[in-house]
Amino acid sequence: MKVNKKVISNLDKCYSIAPLIYEGKQHFLVAAEKTDRCILFDDDGNEMDTVWTEPGGAMSMVQVPKSNGQFLATQRFYSPNDSKESKIVIVTPVSKGDWEIRTLVKLSHVHRFDIVSRNGVNYLIACTLKSGHEYKDDWSMPGKVYAAVLPDDLSVFDEEHQLKMKVIKDNMLKNHGYYRVSDNGLKTCIISADCGVFQFIPPESPKGDWSIKQLLDTPASDAVLIDLDLDGEKELAVLSPFHGDQISIYKRVNGTFEKVYEYDKAAEFTHAIYGGMLCGRPTVVIGHRKGERNLMAFTYNATEKTYQVEIIDKDCGPANVYHFVKDNKDILISTNREINEIAMYTLIATES
Repeated sequence: MKVNKKVISNLDKCYSIAPLIYEGKQHFLVAAEKTDRCILFDDDGNEMDTVWTEPGGAMSMVQVPKSNGQFLATQRFYSPNDSKESKIVIVTPVSKGDWEIRTLVKLSHVHRFDIVSRNGVNYLIACTLKSGHEYKDDWSMPGKVYAAVLPDDLSVFDEEHQLKMKVIKDNMLKNHGYYRVSDNGLKTCIISADCGVFQFIPPESPKGDWSIKQLLDTPASDAVLIDLDLDGEKELAVLSPFHGDQISIYKRVNGTFEKVYEYDKAAEFTHAIYGGMLCGRPTVVIGHRKGERNLMAFTYNATEKTYQVEIIDKDCGPANVYHFVKDNKDILISTNREINEIAMYTLIATES
């Protein structure tokens, strides 16, 4: 690939990224892990507005379906040791420079969340990294996965009137990873923790139960399902263990995922992950935050029948990455947290 990099902003401890359709146009949001701004960009990478300046601590952001720029976000999750006051908020644009922020639900240590739909019903699924702690780096209280039907009208929620959520799985130690994957026509949730990788499937109706499948029992930090070798069945790309240094790919053999590839270098503090099409090929993009701090693209070479890696950027320390296509060009937005840099990469396929 030919890579053109443009630094579009600098933001201290930049972290989360999310697409946002606002006023009929495609935008994206970038927010800081610590106390700093949430910024709205247009799809050319121009800064359009500041959504908030504090409190920060934004791990996840997701647009409310069919809304004009309204989204949900985590706030006050500053680190695993400083996330007791974290919550999910409703953010609504009023005018330029004026975004209303109200509490949807207080949920200590909430790290990842999403909105997934099935049969016309929107469900909120939220993952807590832990359930509490008594001292720094205390992991004695595993996290949980919560869910609730998300009403179409969110105007009734605030600090005094919060959404009630139900625990759908507990004992999720180091419950870190989340990725939304379309599978067999359904929007599903790939959730990774110390006890393995799980696929959560929304119920057929609000009164039904979530379906939960364990895909792998290996401790994992993040994972995504994607058909890299185009054989009609998705492989499982896994970052392990929690904030670890291993990048592996698993294939399903007789109904069980078995490891078929492992990156031959230690990628310290693996974190950023994207799985989807890139330059016309199914690709997994992975970034790690320590050591060489690279942003890398993993693909399958059908001629050599092996997986291969290409470096997109070096020494940048990505926390998260977001992909979109504009004017038939592949764009990656990366929050290069370790150098406080928000970068836009335009990628063009070249002859292999």
